[in-house]
Amino acid sequence: MIRTLITDDEPVLRAGITTLLSAADDIIVIGQASTGLEAIDRTLVEQPDVVLLDLRMPGMDGLTAIPRLRRAAPKTRVIVLTTFDEDSNITAALQAGATGFLLKRSAAEELLHGIRVVHRGDTYLSPAVTRRVVAMITSPDQSRRQRAQQLIATLTPRERDVLWLVGEGLSNADIGTRLRMREASIKTYVSRMLAKLGCTNRVQIALLAHDAGPTPRRGQDG
Repeated sequence: MIRTLITDDEPVLRAGITTLLSAADDIIVIGQASTGLEAIDRTLVEQPDVVLLDLRMPGMDGLTAIPRLRRAAPKTRVIVLTTFDEDSNITAALQAGATGFLLKRSAAEELLHGIRVVHRGDTYLSPAVTRRVVAMITSPDQSRRQRAQQLIATLTPRERDVLWLVGEGLSNADIGTRLRMREASIKTYVSRMLAKLGCTNRVQIALLAHDAGPTPRRGQDG
């Protein structure tokens, strides 16, 4: 079962999401919170698999809570669930460590799918958010490109192979198939890259890959 904590300052919305998730066979709602601070306290005690987190709440907001949630429970995955899809919100949430970004207007099936995708270790962005992310990273400025290229140059050739495929949005299983490696080995490579690159999740790895420029052919990067 995917143990989920719902965080939003609107009681009616929390109740609606709880009803939706409770109908799924593989998801259980272990609690609710109305502020970022309350979500952190509940996470410390409950250690949920996934936290659904609104960005704009009284007291501690979602953006402030994300890194603290990650420190409180490193294995817990954070999905931002918000009405607002401004570029600044998306960038800040992903940089803070969120591994999913969904809009409250998303269909029920998309919310369930996003929770399952994030729980298995991948990243999920709603289609509308994905379009905005693509627009933001299509033309990185020169300083961002140089920084990304310098960081990627510290990786081994095999790590770079994995990085480019993460940048293409492939899951660990798909990368393993492409590179003819076990999925567990890919997870090890991703974990190693997170440490080397100073990233907190695979979304940041993907953004770094895009910032570096066109994906080279295998072997072209040394």
